Amino acid sequence: MSKGKTKWLLSGPFLIWSVAFIVIPLFIIVYYGLTTADGAFTLSNIMQMGTPENVKALVYALVLSVISTVICLVMAYPLAMILSNMNFNANGFIVMIFIIPMWMNFLLRTLAWQTLLEKSGVINMLLGALHLPKLNIINTPYAIILGMVYNFLPFMLLPIYNSLIKIDQNVVNAARDLGANSFHTFWRIIFPLSLPGVISGITMVFVPALTTFVISDLLGGAKILLIGNVIEQKFKQGSNWNVGSGLSLVLMIFILISMAIMHKYDRDGEGVAF
Repeated sequence: MSKGKTKWLLSGPFLIWSVAFIVIPLFIIVYYGLTTADGAFTLSNIMQMGTPENVKALVYALVLSVISTVICLVMAYPLAMILSNMNFNANGFIVMIFIIPMWMNFLLRTLAWQTLLEKSGVINMLLGALHLPKLNIINTPYAIILGMVYNFLPFMLLPIYNSLIKIDQNVVNAARDLGANSFHTFWRIIFPLSLPGVISGITMVFVPALTTFVISDLLGGAKILLIGNVIEQKFKQGSNWNVGSGLSLVLMIFILISMAIMHKYDRDGEGVAF
């Protein structure tokens, strides 16, 4: 058997999986998004994004997603630097601590935060026992941001950590030997070389945060509608697959933009210099 045929056979399961779970569902979304209930071509489903309610939900989702992404970046980068400077056994153990919660179901993790944050929840019970003011952030944007940061922080941490451990320490030491202080070493050497991980992390956090609906349902009390909630309601409550698919196509634009940015800065996994 030739080498080319062997590659095709080995890649066969992946190709089948991609067609079944990526290409076909995407084709269905495109079809419904560009047609009416009678199957006629239309752009009205996509134009539904321009209604005041949907624009508000989209802007709200963008704002909360950006805030959550920035918080994840601010928290993850220093921690990734600390882990990258530790010995192998220690940083491997700590990284595992961050990965273990991801083994739990996403819905269960969010429900746990709902139990913790509700007015009669565990946190307020402890605060009451200590005679401290209670927290009233459940069903508010702050609870949604907290849920996003908790669920998506590992997706920011791991790409940055992987970029930092790949940096040749001889380059960093050379910069210091040439008189660069800690700030200049970080800004001119470490950060540019870790930028592919930063871009990957931003993409991996921003995209799911923008499209989420479970977190806003549970921690926002279904009172705060994000664009993900609007799309979910079109599919599940109104059974309007056409409008729901049209709104999904608009969100795909943001996903494609994120993928284009990631490809630009993370091509072949190389670092980026200023």
